[in-house]
Amino acid sequence: MRKAKRTPSAKKAARQLRKQLTDAESKLWHRIRRTQVDGLRFRRQSPIGPYVVDFVCIEHRLIIEVDGAQHSFQAAEDARRTAWLESQGYCVIRFWNNEVNDNIEGVLDTIIRAALKSPPPQPSPSEEGEEANASRPPKDVRNG
Repeated sequence: MRKAKRTPSAKKAARQLRKQLTDAESKLWHRIRRTQVDGLRFRRQSPIGPYVVDFVCIEHRLIIEVDGAQHSFQAAEDARRTAWLESQGYCVIRFWNNEVNDNIEGVLDTIIRAALKSPPPQPSPSEEGEEANASRPPKDVRNG
């Protein structure tokens, strides 16, 4: 799958949005940052292609959007945005601000379940192939 190129305008917008988290986004970020949720690593206000997503776990290709009241008036745009992100291989889950504010534990549970449904991609086989790997001595994982 091809990586979506971040546009310069999306990168600039992401920098600005990181400084202006909503109360709900801030509350969620406080709970998901630094791998606090099941070891998942999230980025906040991250550019993906022409869009800036609220939170993304790159490893699991999981995007979390926290929506305020204005999103009830832009459902068509949100649907286009979600369709494009999904076409890039991401799973998009959305929460309303009040869900984050009133039921943060339920939101975190939903995030974990969504991450489990989208396992991390397997590493690509080496260019040398399996025969080259067979000739290498096994790595002692006990000593790092």
